[in-house]
Amino acid sequence: MKLNHKIIFYFLGSLLLFNGGFILLSAIVSLFYSDGDTIKLLISGFIPIALGVIVMYSTRDHKKEINKREGYIIVTFGWLIMTLSGTLPYIITQSIPNFTDAFFETMSGYTTTGSSILHDIEAIPHGVLFWRSLTHWIGGMGIIVLAIAILPLLGIGGMQLFAAEAPGPSGDKLHPRITDTAKRLWLIYFGYTVAETILLWVAGMTFFDAINHALATLSTGGFSTKNASVAYWNHQPIIQYIIIVFMYLAGANFVLSYFAFKGRVQKILKDEEFKLYTIFIAIFTIIVASIIYFRADLAVSSISHPMVWGQAESAFRHALFQVLSIITTTGFVSADYTLWTHFLVVFFFGLMFLGGSAGSTSGGVKVVRHLIMIKNGFMEFKRSLHPNAVLPVRYNNKAVSGEIVFNVLAFFILYMLSFIIGALVFSMLGINFESAVGLSASSLGNVGPALGNFGPVTNYAALPAFGKWWCSFLMLIGRLELFTVLVLLTPFFWRNR
Repeated sequence: MKLNHKIIFYFLGSLLLFNGGFILLSAIVSLFYSDGDTIKLLISGFIPIALGVIVMYSTRDHKKEINKREGYIIVTFGWLIMTLSGTLPYIITQSIPNFTDAFFETMSGYTTTGSSILHDIEAIPHGVLFWRSLTHWIGGMGIIVLAIAILPLLGIGGMQLFAAEAPGPSGDKLHPRITDTAKRLWLIYFGYTVAETILLWVAGMTFFDAINHALATLSTGGFSTKNASVAYWNHQPIIQYIIIVFMYLAGANFVLSYFAFKGRVQKILKDEEFKLYTIFIAIFTIIVASIIYFRADLAVSSISHPMVWGQAESAFRHALFQVLSIITTTGFVSADYTLWTHFLVVFFFGLMFLGGSAGSTSGGVKVVRHLIMIKNGFMEFKRSLHPNAVLPVRYNNKAVSGEIVFNVLAFFILYMLSFIIGALVFSMLGINFESAVGLSASSLGNVGPALGNFGPVTNYAALPAFGKWWCSFLMLIGRLELFTVLVLLTPFFWRNR
């Protein structure tokens, strides 16, 4: 079957329109704060809009159908097109004049990784900072999920695109029509963002800081408007607790939020992934908080407003904040966890491979995959004792098909291979072992802060140019859960069938 090239380009053109529209929003912010970059941001927005109109007009006579192959191409190249056009505000305003750095920062934004090459974030104009946070918010729920919410206007069905954008093992849908599902997800996403913005504003942040941190929290991105990240507000615990609540919600399946608003609480309480997600956070927080509390001799963080050591509330808050930040792959920083004993450095490194829930904005492997692998492992013990018995893996009281189990196992193997290859490439660039494995795990899991020379209180500016491109590639395949991108690199994908 030949590819429907026109529908691919038509859809990529519509994504350029989306991107241009969001850039114009940042121009409005620039105008409001009179930061001097309004005209440049307007130009940055009109360029992708003009290109989008040209592409859509020239491919308007497309066939209105999308198969799986076209879905994968649209999703992968859609992210690349959005990232390329998203560099314009940085380059045209000269906030990040280098193209490699601008591409890295934009890819880090859309993939909600939160890694940055900026040395002085607070010196960046308001309009550009807002655009930087918007890239998180757009990428958080997924560029394609946003776009398919309006696909009926284009006369196109969006199921293939949604499958490529969210290829995890969870098949929950809120509504039989995929566009209605996308609308409900975005309504919840938008509502949470508004709620957190108001709460942070009331708690003491400026409105600009509040909206930027809300955009970064709900997307589990981690870009902050302050050089010290959320540690800037260490003297205002209420702000950190608000962010903690919304990190927890963003790391849970958004379908469960929908059930909560519909009053179907029992469905949430019976969900195995949600229970394990919550148990993980509770246990890990107790472990970290105990070490912080009883090790009062630990070196204080080097970032501003160091925490008060030895106090139960402070130990609990920073432990919970950093555990949630890493598990949900948000990447906000309240303290330098690399100073919290060698055990906790390794501990947080391990958390980079956990990830949040399927159906959340988190990166990583995802809790449901770990759960299925654990259950399948125990089931293998039983099968060895009872080789003739039919013993399926069960999830939420339903038998999981062998195809899904094999998919989960294949994903994990491919994930670990990607991590190992990623670390090897960084080591070839002369980066030490700790930094190389940290960079690979953080980029692939869309976490943000890494280890070694690229820890939570430093940035990625010192990476060689090739290292930044390699990081960008790992961010992309990690955000799109490996298969969506890597399948495009196989020769059989491009054969006409």
